[in-house]
Amino acid sequence: MLTYTPRRRAVTGLLLAGLVLPAAMLGGTTTASAANSLSMRGADMSTTQRALDLGAKYYDASGTARDPLDILKDSGADYVRLRVWNNPASGYNNKAKVLQYARSVKARGMKLLVDFHYSDSWADPGQQNKPAAWASHGIGQLQTDVYDYTYDVCSSLKAQGTAPDSVQIGNEINTGMLWNDGKVVNNDFTDLSLLLKAGYNATKACSSATQVVIHTADADSDAHARWFYDGIRAKGVAWDITGLSYYCMWHGSLSTMGGVVSDMKSRYGKDVVIAETAYPFTAANADATGNSVTSGCSGYPLTWQGQAAEFDAVQNTARSAGAIGVFYWEPTWYAVPGNGWDPADINGSGDGWDNMALFDWTGHINPGVRWTP
Repeated sequence: MLTYTPRRRAVTGLLLAGLVLPAAMLGGTTTASAANSLSMRGADMSTTQRALDLGAKYYDASGTARDPLDILKDSGADYVRLRVWNNPASGYNNKAKVLQYARSVKARGMKLLVDFHYSDSWADPGQQNKPAAWASHGIGQLQTDVYDYTYDVCSSLKAQGTAPDSVQIGNEINTGMLWNDGKVVNNDFTDLSLLLKAGYNATKACSSATQVVIHTADADSDAHARWFYDGIRAKGVAWDITGLSYYCMWHGSLSTMGGVVSDMKSRYGKDVVIAETAYPFTAANADATGNSVTSGCSGYPLTWQGQAAEFDAVQNTARSAGAIGVFYWEPTWYAVPGNGWDPADINGSGDGWDNMALFDWTGHINPGVRWTP
């Protein structure tokens, strides 16, 4: 039986033994800092199309069935993040599907972040596999591949009037992407830098207004984050926004995350976003696939109230540290048979995120969750 692994992390042993929070960080007790606001209030909705195609229903706090984009927009979200895989076996999250859903996003006046994995399946700190079509390509050809693919997706979106507001060149690339060619070995960022420059240049050639995000899962450690971003800066890599993943059960305390955000902003002079975060509302499991997360963090029970409070705390901490955005990862991915995690077996695999979504197992929104400026 396949094990649910897409959210695999390179950093292990970081499960919280205890998290003591100052009152100012407790969700629902803090007003937004006047010194900064969150202008990128996002949701990664990459599994939503498949769920809707399978007949999934989504209900707002009053119990009315509505489009999940409208429900999340009413909850304060103004940005949608969509991953794009090169040639996934399922056909979902490919270029055509991203183009299709981008029209729905933009029709609601929401902004779009396209998350390039440069893979046919999941890319994260534990796996950065080349697309099958690029498998035999060396670093020289891969630069052309990245440029051409990035430009093609971006220009296709632009041609239909849905140019991306931002793109990620890689997903959680803690030690590089397109392994092994683009992997950082012995602190050598040369080949990775060539790939990142190709993606940046393609994006700007397509749309100079589109902002380029470079995203790691390094909110756990200022040392880790500095190692990576110092490394690419030293090679002349340009980017517009520093993206970090933060899950308290993997990455540690809110205060650590806040410190990393603050340092990233001051050290590189660029805006910072929390590109991924999420929290469980239950420890129970909705299907035959085990949950990716089975425990929470001290101070936040695994309830709807605890989930909402933890998300508030992440937003408050990020905002106070100077971040401009927070994205909730896969809020709509409740357990719908046929919407599995494995693109090679989307019908047969299950959903390891059903306890982390913002919708319960019958498609009803957590009424306490809000994105706040």
